[in-house]
Amino acid sequence: MQSGWRIGSILGIPLRIDPSWFVIVALVTFSYAETFRSQQPTWSPGLLWGSALAMAILLFISVLAHELGHSLIAQAQGIRVSSITLFLFGGVAAIERESRTPAGAFWVAIAGPLVSLALALLLLISQLWWPVGSPAQVLSLNLGRLNFILAVFNLIPGLPLDGGQVLKAIAWKITGDRYRAVHWAANSGRLLSGAAMAIGLFSWLLLPGGFGGLWLALLGWFGWRNATAYDRTTTLQQALLSISAQSAMSRRYRVLEGSLTLRQFAELLIIEEQEGFAYFVASDGRYRGRISLTTLRQTERSRWDSLTLADLAEPFDCLPSVPETANLAQTIVVLQTARPSYVTVLTPSGAVAGIIDHADVIQALGKKLGFQLPPSELQQIRGQATYPEGLPLEMLAQSVLNN
Repeated sequence: MQSGWRIGSILGIPLRIDPSWFVIVALVTFSYAETFRSQQPTWSPGLLWGSALAMAILLFISVLAHELGHSLIAQAQGIRVSSITLFLFGGVAAIERESRTPAGAFWVAIAGPLVSLALALLLLISQLWWPVGSPAQVLSLNLGRLNFILAVFNLIPGLPLDGGQVLKAIAWKITGDRYRAVHWAANSGRLLSGAAMAIGLFSWLLLPGGFGGLWLALLGWFGWRNATAYDRTTTLQQALLSISAQSAMSRRYRVLEGSLTLRQFAELLIIEEQEGFAYFVASDGRYRGRISLTTLRQTERSRWDSLTLADLAEPFDCLPSVPETANLAQTIVVLQTARPSYVTVLTPSGAVAGIIDHADVIQALGKKLGFQLPPSELQQIRGQATYPEGLPLEMLAQSVLNN
């Protein structure tokens, strides 16, 4: 999560605040103002509201400490943490990749709840040192309880909670398959989130004073949405690894004789009117390179009759390419910097087998995952050389290869 305002950094990790954070701070402040009013009727309004606001701020400092627990263990494993963001439902550390082992994933996941449990223990012990009913004693007691609840809640075994990450690490260790483990933890998260939504809505609609049920239902909805996102992302990552370049490539290319002049090449383009085609140059039975429309346009027309394709072909060895056996993740990474926007697929002998562009990637994924885009939309993707909005394939491909 990279939304919100950056307000500084902690231990080299950028700290951000999402606008929704101010909403929850206000709600927590009002809630604890009512709680303290009933617990401490002798407190003045200033002390009461000041303590309630301090409680809200200290709660989110506790959340920040929880996220720092995850972040520092991740950094110890050489994983970059791009930010920590505080928002409506707490906080989240943007950890750029997963641990490489189940044990590493387990320790990253469990670190946050362990920090919260340690804070709960320290605060509950420290409240014994303060005079009963003093602001320090009341804040320590309530904050200690909240940290305990935070730790226990986060250990519920379903994604996106830390307990779901722990479950995933254990399942990964048992099965040896990280992706299957994510599916298990995501399904567990959806089951628990569905139950939370049902119980929350029942309490809110049918029980007196059940406003807290609405908050439980919102937490359930948040959990369901994120567990589903985990599941879909994992399915997509599996597809990127299982689809080969050979199965994704298209045959939209021609091999032309190097002795053709640029004018003959231009006339061929007019006759074929093929958009998104690649043209390779060969002579004496060997590939010499690639000729592009850009090269043709940048060459003065007065020279079209004297220059041949072999004269201007981009050397074959310099072309962005992948072998037929490469997976789609590897292909996407190469395609990311390819100009023009396609990758050449090569046979084991080094011959051209096909090409892959952005539309070919989407078609291959659609065939694997059971969706199909209309030809007009595929043509638009090919022309713009971009993936559909909301489908971060380049980031996913890089993360798959890094793991």
